[in-house]
Amino acid sequence: MPEARSKVDPEAEHKALIEETEYVIQADRSGFKYAWASEHHFLEEYSHLSANEVFLGYLAHATERIHLGSGIFNPLAPVNHPVKVAEKVAMLDHLSKGRFEFGTGRGAGSHEILGFLPGIEDMNGTKEIWEETIAEFPKMFLQEEYEGFQGKHWSLPPRKIFPKPYGKAHPAMWYAAGSPSSYAMAAKKGLGVLGFSVQKVSDMEWVLDQYKTAIREAKAIGAFVNDNVMVTSTAICAETHDKAVEIAVNANMNRFQSLVFRYHDTFPRPEAIPQWPETLPEYNAEIIELLIAEELLICGDPSEVRAQCKRWEQAGADQLSFGLPTGVSPEDTMTTIKLIGEHVIPHIDTDPVHRTTRFRQAV
Repeated sequence: MPEARSKVDPEAEHKALIEETEYVIQADRSGFKYAWASEHHFLEEYSHLSANEVFLGYLAHATERIHLGSGIFNPLAPVNHPVKVAEKVAMLDHLSKGRFEFGTGRGAGSHEILGFLPGIEDMNGTKEIWEETIAEFPKMFLQEEYEGFQGKHWSLPPRKIFPKPYGKAHPAMWYAAGSPSSYAMAAKKGLGVLGFSVQKVSDMEWVLDQYKTAIREAKAIGAFVNDNVMVTSTAICAETHDKAVEIAVNANMNRFQSLVFRYHDTFPRPEAIPQWPETLPEYNAEIIELLIAEELLICGDPSEVRAQCKRWEQAGADQLSFGLPTGVSPEDTMTTIKLIGEHVIPHIDTDPVHRTTRFRQAV
């Protein structure tokens, strides 16, 4: 929700939310397999998507085949009571007819999460809450009467929790991870990883080493192991290379990058990123070309974007998710989605079955 947009349009927030639903609907039509919706609070400009379960419920009806994921639902009891999270997951699983993906995490910024946690002064305090909670969800999903829980941070007597998930077992479970140790921890629990912190192809080496080694010894907390590493990259695709670079130059990505480190203070801030409210200089064509060369940005014509996506596949990513820059017009964003659907996906993803569906059906 960029400041430049909200200052000139009193309906900017409403339009942005509606546009986001339209992007997912088009992605569904264009053959994309997964869409992830964040849960954030208090993050002006960076994210106004606070009630993502409402957003995903709308999309469950508006789409047909794309899987819809919580990236994330925050299950820390002071933020969202775990039982209510389990109820939302099962409800979305029904409304999407088995297309829901259950991603969790602890949040990546103190401004956001510590607002819910009076008395806790740093993000390390959230680890204990998440750890005591995450293994309870499969029990809530699968036990006829949940046996109940007595923990340090929340408790519940035995209760029947409704609805139960749709179909076999329960939705695939994921964890939003940042550090190498978090990837290994998630793997040991049989969780897929949402790699929002992976910025370029070369980052995949330590990600895969930590995760794929640990997943072999997984003791799944759920009904199955979700052997999955999702990574993210910004994507702009246009009819020509020059047009894609022009769009990228005008996408205001420098401000977005600065906002990331304004709020996500658990991410190591590179020396090149200034302290907010100072922002990175505006990007020019030379900087965009450098970002492409360094594999920090997917950008170009369809053949170039296809080759760039192939690099992620060769590096071992199980899923590549695209962040669409907020400074790009709706028309150009739709062009990116349609061109990738027409010229990229058919050359890379020839399996009609979703990876997580296969894991779930094997239970």
